[in-house]
Amino acid sequence: MAPDRGRASSTSHPPLHSSFPTPTSSTQAQRDFLAERASEPQNFTLRSLLVGLVIGVVIAFSNTYFGLQTGWISGMTMPSALIGFGFFKSLPKAWLGYEFTPVENVLVQTVAGSVGTMPLGCGFVGVIPALDFLLKDEEGAGKIDLHFGKLVIWALGICFFGVVFAVPLRKQVIIREKLKFPSGTATALMIGVLHGDEKGNGALARLENRVSGLQTRQSEPVGDDEYAEEEHGLMPAAAQPGAHGMRNEPLQQTDSEMDGRKVDERGSSPDETSDWKAKVRLLIVSFGVSAVYTLASYFIPQLHDIPFLGLSLANSWLWTLNPSPAYVGQGIIMGPATTLHMLLGAIIGWGILSPMAKARDWAPGPVGDWTNGSKGWIVWISLAIMLADSIVSLGWLVLRPGMYYFRMYMPTIRESYRKGTWREDVRRLVKGTPTTRGYSSLHMDDDPSSSSLLPSSMVDTGSPLVKKPAGGDDEPEPDAPPDQLISMRTTLIGLVLSLGVCVGAVHYAFANLIPLGLTILALLLAFLLSIMGVRALGETDLNPVSGISKLTQLFFALATPRNNPNAVVINLLAGAISESAALQAGDLLQDLKTGHLLGAAPRAQFWGQLIGSAVGAVVSAAVYKLYTHVYTVPGGMFQVPTAYVWVFTARLVTGQGLPPHVAEWAAGATIIFALLTALRVYGNSRNAFWVPFVPGGIAVAVGMYNTPSFTVARTIGGLICWYWRSWRKEPETPIIVLASGLILGEGLLSIANLGLASLGVPHL
Repeated sequence: MAPDRGRASSTSHPPLHSSFPTPTSSTQAQRDFLAERASEPQNFTLRSLLVGLVIGVVIAFSNTYFGLQTGWISGMTMPSALIGFGFFKSLPKAWLGYEFTPVENVLVQTVAGSVGTMPLGCGFVGVIPALDFLLKDEEGAGKIDLHFGKLVIWALGICFFGVVFAVPLRKQVIIREKLKFPSGTATALMIGVLHGDEKGNGALARLENRVSGLQTRQSEPVGDDEYAEEEHGLMPAAAQPGAHGMRNEPLQQTDSEMDGRKVDERGSSPDETSDWKAKVRLLIVSFGVSAVYTLASYFIPQLHDIPFLGLSLANSWLWTLNPSPAYVGQGIIMGPATTLHMLLGAIIGWGILSPMAKARDWAPGPVGDWTNGSKGWIVWISLAIMLADSIVSLGWLVLRPGMYYFRMYMPTIRESYRKGTWREDVRRLVKGTPTTRGYSSLHMDDDPSSSSLLPSSMVDTGSPLVKKPAGGDDEPEPDAPPDQLISMRTTLIGLVLSLGVCVGAVHYAFANLIPLGLTILALLLAFLLSIMGVRALGETDLNPVSGISKLTQLFFALATPRNNPNAVVINLLAGAISESAALQAGDLLQDLKTGHLLGAAPRAQFWGQLIGSAVGAVVSAAVYKLYTHVYTVPGGMFQVPTAYVWVFTARLVTGQGLPPHVAEWAAGATIIFALLTALRVYGNSRNAFWVPFVPGGIAVAVGMYNTPSFTVARTIGGLICWYWRSWRKEPETPIIVLASGLILGEGLLSIANLGLASLGVPHL
């Protein structure tokens, strides 16, 4: 059922402070606000850096745990900001020394998110398990020895260049085009509300106005992760909080609020202190409930597989329920549309295709076997669906700007050609001489954050031949002072160093398996596809990292000779590099959007992201090694389904044999979901109400390759979300906080279970 997109409830957001100027305040006032905020010493503090790192490490443990189980990870950006706020507010003022400000909270959530997403960014929930456990001897299995040192070098090698890639894009997508980055805007609003933002000089007013502008955004995006996600990045990004997307209820404002007067049409003046304390209490309670369940499930492992449809369906066809509070929480965040699409995938895959493949002897092995069982048979169908969804949705992202510019400028070009003045017009345009039609020169902005790395089609110059895409206002936004931006010198040095480190790390970890030329090609493709992912994230709250990785794998199947014995390994590494770049670039720009709206210094966020990525890379490698040392991977609780998706995709695109009768079924699924994805793209472009009713390819595919136990639990969470948001018309923030506590509780207490398992503590 479509989520409610009506008016915000009476308790959605506090009113605007009477001291705030209106969103139409002068440009100079906004510049003054940005200059004042960006110059605050709290933009980069040791205490916030350390708190962000601690929160991020907890999220990294959680994401590794869930990622190895189902491929789902979450950046937890909004909960990170709430936890950071609650921690500093709970300390005595004498301990603080100086005030904990909004810009400091921006640093906390930036660092926490960069650490927490590294299990996905460094491939530890997908590519690395595939290389570690799933390769055949003829694919190079005997040539790979991923000991801890190699994993750390690999992770540190690929965790930086995506961050540097993002820097040249900031000026274009945030300042010129003013892309919404809905999750970043929602996080900024939450931070502004938590802090009261009494010195905001109109910041909160502008934020609320921005969020009200998200009203037309669909609550479930076109295409893919998420996450975020998503994911091995496979869930839609809008199904993930923080870096991979969290839906936000649009704010409705009265005219008097827009005029800056403290008039609350909802009839209350909320107590901000009690509001944040209530959120923290809810987070702690839900955390505790999930933690108790997690410890209980270690001693009673039967809790992971409850035969809710009877023993026959449970034993023969794997229809069980894992009533994990964390998976219910994930379903709450994903929402009803995504989870119901996943349930549809589970019904198609495990209720129809699996029994059919077994009955016709196409998959004669045990149902849960990846090699010759129906689990391994239906995953090829889900791969076809994901590839169809990715190609159509990403193809539209490429075609749409071209179609826009063609429709916009073709009449002018045709007129110039018809009159025979096109040579003169082009010459004057390049030289900067105004023409009779008012053309101005092509130039790059001289701001230190601008870069010649930007494609010329993305440069806003004021020329009618190079206009901004739709969605931005006529004038660029005021920006932070130049001394608080990331300088061109830093960008260029960082780019050279990060690319060099990446090439060296890849060839250290996988010596003689991937040629240098193909590594450089993978990095170039990663940069180009990162631009696509960032634009998608800014416009739709979707960073399609799984689609980007699949597109890279498809491209590298053409670039790598079929007779290369390392073709599968090369394919996996190229996809991992692209996914990492797109994820990091999207994360940083989402955070930079939050920081821009609150006046944080971009330079401080950039360094915070780099530090967080480095720590996250090492922590993720260590956590991955802990889990794979203590538990059997793949097997038992950690089936690493997305690792199978990665390696099966590599085998598919490199032309390796398919199971019996998969080809025709995969072809049919490809056609159906290519059409459905095209229909969703069409509906989203028109904000059609029926879009959530059209099955999303990625969600259906995830429901097919994950066993039903996880999908059913997430569907329960999605229905809880529907009941809370659409039936009761309640605000979204409390239920998102509840869901975050459920996820963090199981994720953190999984460390205790890890310790119990390593000590050999018996189950009941």
